[in-house]
Amino acid sequence: MADTLFTRIINRQIPADIVYEDELCLAIRDINPQAPVHLLLIPKQPIDMLSNAKPEDQALLGHLLLAAGRIARQLGIDGAFRLVVNNGADSGQSVFHIHIHILAGRRFRWPPG
Repeated sequence: MADTLFTRIINRQIPADIVYEDELCLAIRDINPQAPVHLLLIPKQPIDMLSNAKPEDQALLGHLLLAAGRIARQLGIDGAFRLVVNNGADSGQSVFHIHIHILAGRRFRWPPG
């Protein structure tokens, strides 16, 4: 897989505001926030798009959801937050290394944009 912005952040080649890290993932503050709280939860193992994940990625993907809940509790936003995964350029994915947007701090509408 190609070197991406996120692999460079994971490898500490580019600075980022890291708010959470464990052995499998890290969460950073988004530099273009779409809500008062906007984090990107990034697995350290690169997978370009969710649709390309394999059965052996199941544990990692589950870990990301559990980490999102842990981060929400840590930040005191566990009562209301939204998770977003964009898959492909037409959905808004701009970095092809899967990541989960954690958004909170404002009321969200449904359906989303």
